[in-house]
Amino acid sequence: MEFKRITSPSLKKLFVQQLQDMILSEQLPIGSKLPPERELAETMHVSRAVVNGGIAELAKQGFLEVRPRQGTFVADYRREGNISTLVAIMEYQGSSLGKDEIRSILEIRWGLEHLAIKKAVESASDDDIADLGKLLEALSIAGTPEDAAAAAFAYQRRLSFIGGNSVLPLIYSSFKAPVITLWIRFCRLYSIQALYNNTKELYSYIARRDLDGALKWVDKYLSEAIEGTQQIYVEK
Repeated sequence: MEFKRITSPSLKKLFVQQLQDMILSEQLPIGSKLPPERELAETMHVSRAVVNGGIAELAKQGFLEVRPRQGTFVADYRREGNISTLVAIMEYQGSSLGKDEIRSILEIRWGLEHLAIKKAVESASDDDIADLGKLLEALSIAGTPEDAAAAAFAYQRRLSFIGGNSVLPLIYSSFKAPVITLWIRFCRLYSIQALYNNTKELYSYIARRDLDGALKWVDKYLSEAIEGTQQIYVEK
């Protein structure tokens, strides 16, 4: 067995992560101007090369805008972002996301689940649906919110796969970090049992190939998470 060398993140990566955190948590609001590179380097105890490279990376990701002779500003990444912006947001630790970002993730999940369920009900084999039920069993015995969130994600990703759309599972995977964080939060607020009950109810419709019932159930429990009695915007 070969053990790999353990390496720490580069200073540039740490710089990028810190500014991403400040932007996504709105400590650095959209439109705000960053201090000059020399000042940032002195304040953060890194070289100007680290700052310059980090700013270039954040600009590529859509978080910063470098304006010649004016300075560097926080970009309106929600309007002007790109696929790199989306990937960075999806990899960001969702516990610090603002209400708007959480709501947006839930709304996107709403659309994805409609597509995944429709494809599964119409195209998945009986064996595929039975295997999906085995993943539901893993959720039923989860002992911690973290275990429950991991089991729920495995269930949802498998659901996205069995319908036969080859791109949908990749999209689900890009949402893994924030979605798991939100499920952990849900379990802490409302219990693992509540997450299991929601998932089990959905599975019962899928197993019967009741598309209308499944979609109505998704509409119900996600609307509760966004606007109703099981909101997950604020941790208790």
